[in-house]
Amino acid sequence: MIRRLIGAVLTLFAVSVITFLIFFGLPRLAGDSPVSLAARYTGKTADEATAVAMAHRLGFFDPIYVQYGRWAKAIFVGADYNAGAGIEHCSAPCFGYSFITHEAVWPDMISRLPVTLSLAVGAAILWLVAGIATGVLSALKRGSAFDRAAMGVALAGVSLPIFFTGLLALSIFSYKLGWTAPGSTYTPITQNPALWAYDLILPWVTLAFLYAAAYARLTRAGMLESMGEDYTRTARAKGLPEKTVVTKHGLRAALTPIMTIFGLDVGLLLGGAFLTETTFSLQGIGKFAVDAIPAHDLPKVMGVTMLATFFIIAANLIVDLMYSVIDPRVRLS
Repeated sequence: MIRRLIGAVLTLFAVSVITFLIFFGLPRLAGDSPVSLAARYTGKTADEATAVAMAHRLGFFDPIYVQYGRWAKAIFVGADYNAGAGIEHCSAPCFGYSFITHEAVWPDMISRLPVTLSLAVGAAILWLVAGIATGVLSALKRGSAFDRAAMGVALAGVSLPIFFTGLLALSIFSYKLGWTAPGSTYTPITQNPALWAYDLILPWVTLAFLYAAAYARLTRAGMLESMGEDYTRTARAKGLPEKTVVTKHGLRAALTPIMTIFGLDVGLLLGGAFLTETTFSLQGIGKFAVDAIPAHDLPKVMGVTMLATFFIIAANLIVDLMYSVIDPRVRLS
């Protein structure tokens, strides 16, 4: 675990350096000057003197390694920023000030985290239960009408993009039938848990449909392989109940790849469900990044990138620990 934690820290460092170079180093290699970079944030009507002053205020004239060091240092100890009207202190962890709104990135980003967390956790529960259950039943009833129908639906779920199924579900269930809440509605769970679930049920189902389809196909393949292994036939020969054979011998071994992709999928979603949040107009981390990209608001994009990286690395560490619980062939020494 110590070795993996060190590796996680090094990965975070590498991602931060690469991302910073992409956003702040490559434009210089492409021929942009500090003044031309700063001109993006001064408006079309600003003169060159204003752009030069903005470049100085943003530190674009400093060497790239100095800019990165200043940005990385602010995460741990905070920093003072000239927001135009005066000097403002950004407390740690500080991911800088938005070039457009002149607000601190970290508080704005964290305020949207409950929306993304609610969406990811609710959808993950749905797709994990539905996907694994469908995959197990399809494997046990291989070649049956249920198996063909389930895998056909799974193939459609994997193939259809979320912005198609999401808009179609909104059109039918929200605007025509009125069964679910329309887009852009979110109620914190601390205020009203029932209304919180009602607002998110359609995004949950739509997002879970996409992932459950892939999980069903993967579970079915894993179950077909594990149920044909020698240790499964031995368990049956010993007279163990079929339920025990399926759950403790077949499913337990088949869950190892499921746990691997589950950790990656949840980590990615916690870093922002970009398409789902945009389709349903949910003000989460993904929508936060989507709005920042066309505005060239680099501190926001950097903040989302690092937050997503942290969630993915943390999810992988948890998955490594869960291997020893799920798979009897794996034990931590």
